[in-house]
This record gives sequence, structure tokens and C-alpha cells, in this order.
Amino acid sequence: MLIMIVLYLLGMVLVGALLAKKNNSAGDFYLGGRQLGPYVTAMSAEASDMSSWLLMGVPGLAYFCGISDAAWTCIGLVVGTYLNWLIVARRLRNYSERLGAITIPDFFRRRFHSDGKALQAIAAILIIVFFVPYTASGFAGCGKLFSSLLGVDYIPAMLISALVIALYTTLGGFLAASITDFIQSLFMTMALLAVLIFGVTIAGGMDQVMENARSVAGYLDMTKTANVVTGQSGPYSVLTIVSTLAWGLGYFGMPHILLRFMAISDANKLKVSRRVGTGWVAVSMFVAIAIGVVGFAASRAGAIQGFESASAAESVIVRLASFMSTHSVILALLAGAILAGILASTMSTADSQMLAAASSVSEDLVAGVFGAKLSDKKTMNIARLTVLGIAVLGALFALDANSSVFQIVSFAWAGFGAAFGPVMLTSLFWKRTNRCGALAGMIVGGVMVFVWKFLVRPMGGLLDIYELLPAFLCALAAIFLVSFVTAKPDEAVVKEFEAVRRA
Repeated sequence: MLIMIVLYLLGMVLVGALLAKKNNSAGDFYLGGRQLGPYVTAMSAEASDMSSWLLMGVPGLAYFCGISDAAWTCIGLVVGTYLNWLIVARRLRNYSERLGAITIPDFFRRRFHSDGKALQAIAAILIIVFFVPYTASGFAGCGKLFSSLLGVDYIPAMLISALVIALYTTLGGFLAASITDFIQSLFMTMALLAVLIFGVTIAGGMDQVMENARSVAGYLDMTKTANVVTGQSGPYSVLTIVSTLAWGLGYFGMPHILLRFMAISDANKLKVSRRVGTGWVAVSMFVAIAIGVVGFAASRAGAIQGFESASAAESVIVRLASFMSTHSVILALLAGAILAGILASTMSTADSQMLAAASSVSEDLVAGVFGAKLSDKKTMNIARLTVLGIAVLGALFALDANSSVFQIVSFAWAGFGAAFGPVMLTSLFWKRTNRCGALAGMIVGGVMVFVWKFLVRPMGGLLDIYELLPAFLCALAAIFLVSFVTAKPDEAVVKEFEAVRRA
């Protein structure tokens, strides 16, 4: 198992080293020179999206609470994935190329011909604020993996993982992140399918799996939530369902996914990317939920030890793989590949997040806001140092071994979805949007995530809904209101918008 994992980690670093020579400018480092093909675009976008949340968060939630929460979340994400590819991808690709933008904050600045620094600065700061905990969730996933598998301390395991991710991202930039994400998506697929088949076998077959699931009240009910420790169930209301489906809104504001749309070599190939990416997301999420259900049955059958909390249950796939490794050398190798798949899911997101955050510092803050005139070589050096800096911050945030991967991702996802999603949609599809409206929407969306999460939601009742939905709606309202009461966009901005719309 260790041989497989070490080979995998070395392979990722090798990819970064081989692609390092292709980074001759900031555009190459942050956007790969817009050279991605349709399959790499699709799979790297979705692999960078899923993170350890897919292989650890979703199975753990389904294991401990039944299928309702995980299933409604996944339904919202599948729909959001499809709509993002269908609505946003092509127009953002064409618009960003026309403007010469290589980062999301840079796109917003150029879209509104903003001479001021506020729009680009706030967008860059929000990316850093929300990407640090998001990156931390990836490092935490790696730490939990090695801690559960090898019985080593969580902190050194997490730090080694962070070092490897930072190393190949620093060397190879966006191309390395995208190519490794494509490879990692294949490992993730293999891991999901292998664990599912093995889990069903040791649980006693599908009939036994379903019998165990039905033995817990509300476990398979889409309108109830269960607790496998107490055996009790609670209601999963319509309001909660709507709130959970709102996860799909987050896609419109995810910088690390939107950058993939900007990087594809040919906008006409986005249809292929949409089909491949959406199909993979739908299948992988279904399998991830199934692994949670199967893992619960395997623990009931005595094949693996059970879990006493939702956070602990996030290691169910690790425990299944560890048990697999005890049967034969071949299965141990397969288990190692599965664990490499879990690493892949974590690394594929963390590398993209660090890169997006680094671009916000070097391109948007240092060069864009502060106006520093740097050579390509200096820009590249700052970019690489910033990646390392983001990795250090993420590792510091990940020091708590008891933090939930699902909860960390949930908050960061809401932050990006509310701060950037409404602004992105109105920037692409409503020509009356102006700089003031975009700035208001970005600030209101970002602030409301914190306000709703920590002040409003704890009140409970009808207010106990996922913070992304109210923050997204408030941001949209702010954009419309401020854009209407302030000056119309300049004629040059409108002409540019119309030219892209007709393209």
C-alpha cells in the first residue's frame, strides 16, 4: 500500500517538474496559455471541484445520517454543474479572451473598464479569505487519511501532504494542476468503484446492505434524517431541501472552476467538456453516497469497526481500503491505489485553490492594485512564493484534527458562491450591470455569508437554512438596486458586451 502511495506522490511531483519549463509568463503559470483540451478541461474542472469532500465527506455523511442530506446536496451540485457548463462556460471563455483577463478579479476589472482598484482588490481579498480554509480542508483530508491508515500522528501526516501538493504546484503552475487533476480524476473513479464492489461483498451482498439500511429509522427516506448511534430519525423539511439544493448555486462563483472555462483552447469544444464533466459528477456522487450506505452495512456485519460521529465517519472509505489490504498482495496494491485516489481527490482541489489564491496576490494585488511593474521572471518568483505562503496558512488552519471536512468546505463554498456567483452571472448576461453594482454585490454576498452563518442561522426555525441561499439572493438584489440608481455603463463597455453576446 505504501509503495503505491509513494509512487503516486512521486508521479505528481514529476509531472510538475516536467511542465515547469512551459511556464514562461504569468499567463502560462496561471492559465496554461489557454491550451487545455476538452477532456482535460472537463475532468480537471470537476476533480478540482470535488476534493476530499467526495471520497470522505459524502460517504461519511451518508454513513452516519442516512441518504437525505447527502443526496439532496448532490442533486443540487449535479444540476449546478450542468448549468454552469451550459450557461457560463462559453461566454466567460470568449469574454475573458477578448479582454485579455487571466484571473477572475482581473476579468471583473476589465469587464467594467474599472480605473479604480477597489473592485479588483476586494475580489482578490475575498479569494484569499475563502481559499485558505478551503485549502485547509484538503490538507485535513490528507492528514486524516494517513492517520487512520498508518496510525501515525495527524499533524506530521498533514504537513507532508501539504508539502507535496505545494511542490508540484509551485513547479508546474496551472498546467501541472490541470494535468495532475485529470490523472487524479481517474484514480478517484477507480477508488470509488473498487471500494463499492468490495464493500458490498464483505457486507454480505446488496440484500444485506439494504436490510441494514432499512433497520434504522429514516435512513433511506429522502424526507428524514437518521442517526445510526441512537437509531432515531428526524424530519428533513421542504425548507431544508431547498436550502440544501442551493449548493448548486455555488458553481457560478468558484474561481478554480471558472478558470478552467477560461483556459480551454477552443470554445467550440465546451459541449464535449460539459457532457463528460456532468456525467462524471453524477455517477461519482451516486457511488460516494452508496459507499456510505455500504460502509454502514459492513460495520453492522462486523467487517469494519463502526463510527460514533459524523466527523469520524468521514474515514469509512479508508477503513474499507485498510480491510481490503489484509486479504492478499494484489488487494493490498489495489487498496494502495484506492488511498492514492483519496489523496488525488484532496490534491486536485488544493493545488487549484492555492494557484487561484496565489494569482490574487501576485497578479491582482501586487501588479493590479499596487501597480508594481515586474518582469516575467519576477512575477513567476512572486507567484511561486505566494503558492508556498498559501500552503503554510492552509496547514496552520488544518492543525485541528477534529475539524469536519464537510463543514469547512460548506462554509468556503457559500463564500465563493455568494460573493462571485451573482456578479459573474450579471456580468455575463445583464449589460446594465455597472462597476458600482458589481462592487456592491460582491461585498454584500461575502459579508452576508458571515452574518447568516454566525448571527442569523443560530436563531433556528425558518432561519436555519444554508447561508449560501440568502447571501446569494441579497447579493443579486444589491447588484440590481445599485446598478439602477447609479450611472449606466459607458458606451464602450456596452459595445464590448454586445460583441461577446453575438459571438
